[in-house]
This record gives sequence, C-alpha cells and structure tokens, in this order.
Amino acid sequence: MTTTLSPPALHIEGLHGWYGESHILHGVDLHVDRGEVVTLLGRNGAGRTTTLRAIMGLIGTRRGSIRIDGSETIGLPTHHIAGFGVGYCPEERAIFASLSCEENLRLPPRLGSRRGNDSLAGMSEDEIYKLFPNLWERRHSQGTRLSGGEQQMLAMARILRTGANLLLLDEISEGLAPVIVQSLARMIRALKQRGYTIVMVEQNFRFAAPLADRFYVMEHGRIVEHFVASELPQRAQALHQLLGV
Repeated sequence: MTTTLSPPALHIEGLHGWYGESHILHGVDLHVDRGEVVTLLGRNGAGRTTTLRAIMGLIGTRRGSIRIDGSETIGLPTHHIAGFGVGYCPEERAIFASLSCEENLRLPPRLGSRRGNDSLAGMSEDEIYKLFPNLWERRHSQGTRLSGGEQQMLAMARILRTGANLLLLDEISEGLAPVIVQSLARMIRALKQRGYTIVMVEQNFRFAAPLADRFYVMEHGRIVEHFVASELPQRAQALHQLLGV
C-alpha cells in the first residue's frame, strides 16, 4: 500500500525578488511543514520582511517557486494568494483609526471553504475574544485609543477571523511592553496547538527562541543557516556573530 505524503504548507525554492531595480532576494530556499512555527532571523536589511512580502505578492518582481499546500503561487496576485489561507500581519499593523475595535475586527471578508478546506472557516468572534480578552474590553474603543499592544492583538485577530491558517507575522513583538510580549507568546502557543502554521520575522530573539520549531538565518537576501530548536545551544556562538545576540 502506497502512502501519499502531504505537501508542506509552504515551500520556497530559488526565490529572487526585486523592488524596482533593486535585487533584494537572491535564491531563497525554505520550507515550512503544517503546524510548524518557523522563525526567520537576521539583521535589518537581510531580506526577511521582503521574503514575507514576496510570499504575498507584495513586491515588484518575483522569480522562482512559491508553493502553498502544493499549489504554485508565484504568478498569482495578492488576493488570490490570500485565498489559499494565507494571512499577513505587517509590522505597521494597519489599524483603521476611525473605526472601533469591533468594526476593525469585522472588516476583512472571510475566506470561506475554498478548495473544500473547512479550516478556512475562521474563528468566531467569541473564540477571538477568549484568545484576546483585552479586545473584548476595548471592543467599542476607536483604533486611535488602543495601545500598541492592543493594536497588535487586533491586527492578529483580524487575520484569524478571515480563516487564514498559514500566518506570516512581521515583528509582532517590536516596541511592546514585556507583559504584552508574554501575552503574544501565549497566543502563538495556543495557535500552534490548534494546528496553525506560522512563519515569524523577529528581531527579539528571546521572544522567538522558545516558540519556534526551526530557524532560518538570512544575510544579504540569502539563507545562510538553518537549524532546529534542539540545536540552539550549539549554534549560540554562530548566532552571536551573525545577529549580535
């Protein structure tokens, strides 16, 4: 009897990316299995955010292969890529200041059951408020009145409500108080238990290290290191040289 292995949630091969004439990504190769948390490490300008934006089709030119659940997406527009169950949480959060917390949450459309995937139904508002109790308390507050941590929670909550199950998270802990960072770490663990697949770009190594199953290190638009969480202790010296951590 032949067993058919499921494709990775995300498989990138030979990815090159440009902003205008600037060649930023130089042959990125990585894969993320379903249910994994994978972190992209690197100094500012290494190409980590550009990699996330390239997955979403948000850069000028892409060449190579980006397969989501086995389907090639390199030539697709952003709204079609999102339809594969991909949610992108950018560093700037993009909260609508004139809308309430609840209105922001309800704004994005649900992905539905594209390709018969029931997991794209999305979390209910009740589930989201259980995951983010702060948002329940602030549900009638305008976006301008939310703290940085509350805005970050809302940005995450909007994605979860759409039904996305491959989450691309860009520096979600940046500039936040330690108590909020701890709350976000609990959220990542809870989402992993639910079977979500997560790719994180993080400068906060102390936040990312306990959460990730695997790490990729980027430098000058290339992957220069790849290792699993259990190898962290023996990689400490190399990481210090590459990242200054």
